[in-house]
Formats: sequence, C-alpha cells, structure tokens
Amino acid sequence: MTAYLITSVSVVGAAPTDLLIRDRVVAEVGPGLTAPDATVIDGTGLVALPGLVDLHTHLREPGREDAETVESGSRAAALGGYTAVCAMANTSPVADTAGVVEQVWRLGREANLVDVQPIGAVTVGLAGERLAELGAMADSAARVRIFSDDGHCVADPKLMRRALEYVKAFDGIIAQHAEEPRLTEGAQMHEGEVSTRLGLIGWPAVAEEAIIARDVLLAEHVGSRLHVCHVSTAGSVEVLRQAKARGVRVTAEVTPHHLLLTDVKAETYDPVFKVNPPLRTAADVTALRAALADGVIDVIATDHAPHAVEDKECEWAYARPGMLGLETALSIALDVLGPQWDLIAERMSRTPARIAGLTGHGVDPAPGVPANLTVIDPAARRTIEPAELASRSRNTPYARMTLPGRIVATFLRGEPTVLDGKATK
Repeated sequence: MTAYLITSVSVVGAAPTDLLIRDRVVAEVGPGLTAPDATVIDGTGLVALPGLVDLHTHLREPGREDAETVESGSRAAALGGYTAVCAMANTSPVADTAGVVEQVWRLGREANLVDVQPIGAVTVGLAGERLAELGAMADSAARVRIFSDDGHCVADPKLMRRALEYVKAFDGIIAQHAEEPRLTEGAQMHEGEVSTRLGLIGWPAVAEEAIIARDVLLAEHVGSRLHVCHVSTAGSVEVLRQAKARGVRVTAEVTPHHLLLTDVKAETYDPVFKVNPPLRTAADVTALRAALADGVIDVIATDHAPHAVEDKECEWAYARPGMLGLETALSIALDVLGPQWDLIAERMSRTPARIAGLTGHGVDPAPGVPANLTVIDPAARRTIEPAELASRSRNTPYARMTLPGRIVATFLRGEPTVLDGKATK
C-alpha cells in the first residue's frame, strides 16, 4: 500500500500543516513531516475535510442500470468528495428484503470506491400497505439501520407508527418522504404565483408540512428516531424547530438544489428542473439556509436521482422528477455557505455519518483515524459540463454553470479513489 504525504494543507480550515497517510490511517499530522517512501501531494491552498457522507443517494441498481449502476454512482460520489453513501430502496426489485439489500451492499464492496450502505424499504414494494422485512434487513450482512419508501410517503399513520415502533428495538431510523398524496395529485411544481401564471397544477407546501407535523408527534409518542428527507419549505423548518425544542428524536436533511434554486426555474419548462419535492420560493430558500446554519436542519443530502434520457428529455408533464447531485454538492455548499469549513464538515460528513452509524467516517483527519478524507481546492472554479460527469445520466440542473471548488483527491481507507481531480479506477 502506497503512503501519501499531503504538505501544507489546511485541515478543516486550520493553519496549514502536513498530513501523512499510511496503512489505511492518518499516520501523522504536523508541520515539517518527511516520508521518503511517500507520494507527495502539494496541498498549498487546499483544504482537507473528513470524507463526505450522503444520506440520500439513488444508485438505481438493480433494475435501471441504464440510468446508473452502483459502480458509476460510486465513481460520481468519489469525484464529489464522498467516501460513503446511503443507497435508497426504490430499485427494481425494491430493496425490501435481506437478499436485495445484500446485493446492493456487495456491489458497493466490489466497486470499492465508496462505502455503499443500503437503505431498506419501509413497506413491501413501496406500496404503503404492509411492513417490509425490517428485522431481516437489519440482521443481514448489510446491517440496515435506515428505512425509507423515498419517492413515496408512508401515508398511513397506523403503518407509520408500527414502523417507528419496530425499528426502536434496534435503534433504527424511519426516513420519511413527507408528502400527503391526496394534496399532490397531478402536481407538477410548487403551488404559488409561478404555478398559477404557468397554468400548472401546484404541489402545496402544506402537503409536506402536515406529514412532518404528524410524524414528529408519532415519533415523540413512540420515542423512536425519525429522519425527514429533503425538507423544502419554511413551514417545515418551523415544525422541526418546535419538535427539536421538545426533545423529539428527529433529524432532517436539505438538498443542494433546494438551497440554491427556486420555482422560477420552471418558467423555462426544462424538465431538468422538475424534482420532488419541487423547487420552492426564494423565501423558502432563505429559511432553509438559516435552518442549516443554526442546526434545525442537520444535514446536506444530495437526493442524487439519475434518469435515462427518455425519462427527462420529454414534455414537462411526463418527465420523471429528480436531479443529479453527487459531483456538485460540495461546490453548492461552498457557494451557499462560503468557506465555513467546520460547518460544511458538520453538515456533510460528521452528522450524516453519526446518523447512519457509519464507523470510521465523519471523523476529522487526525493521527490514528481511518484515512477517509477529501481534499478540495476552494479557489478553483469549474464549469459543469454534463458530458464530463461520471454518472450514466446527464440530468444536472447546473449544466454550464460555473461553481466554486474542485475536488483534488479523495481517499477511502488510505487508498486514493481520486487524484488530481480524476478517478483512479
């Protein structure tokens, strides 16, 4: 195994120092290090962060390998600075059994680009009618701890309560896609002034807020762990703020696109901007950014949702919702938050690793720590070209946008998955 010496690098925004990686761990951190056998990386002007962890990734395999595979999605993740991703269950077949989650887990191990942690479905076939094999998935080799029907809401309150009660036995988490389906039938975008002007059926904010309010009450009653996926409205922020003040065991995530883009993008009728939950208003974006800064929202999660060309390059009404996110998330965070490196590390690495229970991830580079880390050049700027992305899909909302930051290197247990901005395999 090759040793690597990163010289004059800032660790999470601190003063420049040297960082030696050897035998899968960070061996030494300090100025003036020497290691004749090590490959030297000049870290001048660069920042080292704990490897990023994504709680919300769609890898599409099994079933939609035309859009993404575990390997291609893992490569995209590594190029985005990630060392671990949690793979959502809406595959085909659905990851609702021990066999399917173990398949995804093994594909991740074979690719060996990031640690792929499967998320199991809450209900059989994501149908919302009966619980999936939660215990069997938890006891499988994949050791599933997060369960979600993402893409569908667990709308039945009785079933949601049962799921929360079941996972409490092993300190598991139900991750809810908060959408009251009876309020969003036929919805095409955020319900508001823009949808009225365009004549498109709106997706009201209250459809999200009502489910979050219900579920925090259920989680409080049961004493179980709830995670809210892709929070998108100012009202949801206030529901979460009140729940956390009461001590409810709830965490929440926001996506990069909900931190940057608004429903005005729908005026282009470009289906790349169609997403679920939809892009909201500028006021919602402001509230989400404030909640991320003060900790009401715990995590930035990508909701990386690759789609094949025929599912996106069509009329708005027929397009599948979703956007790519893994290769651009850190740049969006840097654009939105600025160089607040400790906050970025907290929201994109430490906290998601802690929520998912991913040992060895989300730990700042220090002697003896597993060498799961990413190195970024914050001064660099890059123009996003869809054809250059590692994902099999091209549905990025940031096409031809110039964004700050460039991933220089990513290390998974001491082995580089990215060097000089390029995938190593």
